[in-house]
Amino acid sequence: MKLTVRIFSGLCALIVIALCGIYVLLKQSLPTLDGDLAVHHIANPVVLERDAQGILQVQGKGRSDIAFGLGFAHAQDRFFQMDLQRRNAAGELSELFGEAALEHDKKIRLHQFRKRAQRNLSHLEPDATELLNAYSNGVNQGLNALRAVPFEYTLLGEEPAPWRPEDSLLTVFSMILVLQDNEGWFERTRGLMAEHLPADLYAFFAQQGGRWDAPLMGEPLASTPIPGTGWAQLLDAHTPLVYQPMVSEDVVVGSNNWAVSGALTPHGGAMVADDMHLAIRVPNIWYRAQWQNPNTGRLVSGATLPGTPIMVAGSNGKLAWGFTNTQGDWSDIVLLETDADNTHYKTAEGWAAFEESQELIHIKGEAPVQHTVRTTRWGPVIATDAKGRQLAYRWTAHDPSGANMGPGMLEELDDVAQAINLGPQLGMPHQNLVLADAEGTIGWTVAGPFPKRIGTDGKLPEYWHTGDKSWQGVREGNEHPKLLAPQHHRLWTANARTLSGEAFEIMGDSAYALGARQQQIRDGLFAKDTFSEQDFLDIQLDDRAIFLTPWRNLLLAHLEQAGDLPPALKEAQAHLENWGARASVDSVGYRLVRAWRLKVIEYLSAPLITYMQQIDPAFDLAKANRQIEYPAWALITEKPAHLLNPDFSSWQALERRALNAVIEPLYKDNTLANDTWGEANRVKIQHPLARFVAPIDWWMSMPHEPLAGDTHMPRVQTPTHGASERFAVSPGREDQAFFHMATGQSAHPLSEFFSKGHSDWSEGRLSPWLKGATAHTLNLTPLK
Repeated sequence: MKLTVRIFSGLCALIVIALCGIYVLLKQSLPTLDGDLAVHHIANPVVLERDAQGILQVQGKGRSDIAFGLGFAHAQDRFFQMDLQRRNAAGELSELFGEAALEHDKKIRLHQFRKRAQRNLSHLEPDATELLNAYSNGVNQGLNALRAVPFEYTLLGEEPAPWRPEDSLLTVFSMILVLQDNEGWFERTRGLMAEHLPADLYAFFAQQGGRWDAPLMGEPLASTPIPGTGWAQLLDAHTPLVYQPMVSEDVVVGSNNWAVSGALTPHGGAMVADDMHLAIRVPNIWYRAQWQNPNTGRLVSGATLPGTPIMVAGSNGKLAWGFTNTQGDWSDIVLLETDADNTHYKTAEGWAAFEESQELIHIKGEAPVQHTVRTTRWGPVIATDAKGRQLAYRWTAHDPSGANMGPGMLEELDDVAQAINLGPQLGMPHQNLVLADAEGTIGWTVAGPFPKRIGTDGKLPEYWHTGDKSWQGVREGNEHPKLLAPQHHRLWTANARTLSGEAFEIMGDSAYALGARQQQIRDGLFAKDTFSEQDFLDIQLDDRAIFLTPWRNLLLAHLEQAGDLPPALKEAQAHLENWGARASVDSVGYRLVRAWRLKVIEYLSAPLITYMQQIDPAFDLAKANRQIEYPAWALITEKPAHLLNPDFSSWQALERRALNAVIEPLYKDNTLANDTWGEANRVKIQHPLARFVAPIDWWMSMPHEPLAGDTHMPRVQTPTHGASERFAVSPGREDQAFFHMATGQSAHPLSEFFSKGHSDWSEGRLSPWLKGATAHTLNLTPLK
């Protein structure tokens, strides 16, 4: 017994010693926050001040000094995040994570973004090159100043690679990969449908708008009528149907932003709101910072992107700006006609040889892999379709204008009239750029270059070898859509269609969001004649279920017509009657309506999916239409017999089975009372490594708490996606503005900033925009 006690005590002691050792090692990788530090690559002192939340202020003589200081702070707080961003775009994740990342890297290497980043670097203006060099030097000095490598590398058993100027452009490319389609799935899937469906069915299931539209310019589109072609004309009566579970068609990366002019604020200055919806992880993608611009003397403040030296969204004291993803069409699928040997493809001048190059992919723990990249004059070959045709990809991201430091120009501009013309010069993921200035003016345009298509509208895959279809550069600034000082004093965007007519055709469609969220924001803006920052936050937190209300009414009508109901459905009926008309954490009725709608869509779309998967087993309806609401609502309300899923005897039977499919798994405990929306919508905000190492999840994640909100409403919230930040600011009045974001400034779980401010975001509290009282000061001086 004594021996057993001694052994147990010894093991406990060893465990404690090991944990203490790990703690000490991890603590050594914390940033240096205070004191004096002599560093290379600066000629002037740089000061890094942080408040109690970790919000950074950089002080430096020149803009390059500020870039150095920002890079230093980014590296100390977020280097692993930055490394993942550049590796994601370069196709180099296998070096860290081994074979698990190999397929991702192979797909990304087709675009050769590291080579493109090196090329784009050579096209930059000298000032931008100087900025990237200074930032890169700051990153490496910050990394080297840590007493130990960032803790993630210790866990992975790896060493971090130095930062290079081109890596900042890779960070831009990484954001493009997040916000745009690098495989052309939307156009490819639409093309498959257009090629194989009868015209009336294709038009019905591929319609682009309807009653939920809320464009900035123009009117809602007319819905497409019920087609005459029925499922019996496409499917054999004995064909087993394929059921593809549906998720909300608005669960995508996107954003909300809007602005009002000075005519609608008490002080006469314009005001802009922005909340960018992305996957939410630890750490947050954004990093809060501010600095005095050396050229204007004004404070620049807001959200920076670790990996880049510029202010992404924020205010410069006279001008404020925010972004949402456009969902415009920035790429084309080119069908290739190849020769018998598959070594040449047809062009207008005859057969041209494919260019082939080898990409060497390093894999942790394995031998490197050579990956062949095949390219054409139009772009890389990215896939082969169901007919065996090779597909080339023409994409704005491949051009020198696709990624640059152009957004940094916003830091120094004085007003909306200047900024609204910058669109073509901003090399970034194409965004709705909403602007507001101190004089009260607002404006909207698209940030990013527009392809100038010749002979094609780019909607569907086409052959280009005839020579009459091409891109001829990008459109000039005067061809860029813009809206300056609208008469109604309001602007709004939320990833849905913003334009109509010819302008819409130029911008194109690459899976616009349904307009319900955008419409709810617009209506909220027209419900008032004056706005404060709190009013803007109220719109951002608006979780009213306006979109689902017609579906709730339809479901209640179904139950009322059904007569006697079993206990489960009686309870469901009571919850539906008292659902609160919000995506609130305590609403059972909201959860039931939402799930029932998705199940109904799964059932009514099964014949379409079955037919298309007979042609291409990879067919996925979700990749072809984020406007599925329009055909779904028309079918479930008009109930055409020829488009009823043949597995059901009537539309009422389909509705009932969909409801039973929702209720049965929830009613196993003989009650629905515990099945609230909050239980289904518990957030899971984790560090990337915590997703694979369960024992450290509690330590490296935010609380798994239930949150209000959903898709199709301004307060976008799912377990893994939502508003990465929320802000509202009137330039020059930053002391009245608010800014909050999920998680904290630091990725390090031992940092005092790890989760500071997270509760403001989760609970929807106003929190100050500007850095507070200085709590930490680090003086960087030139090393002599």
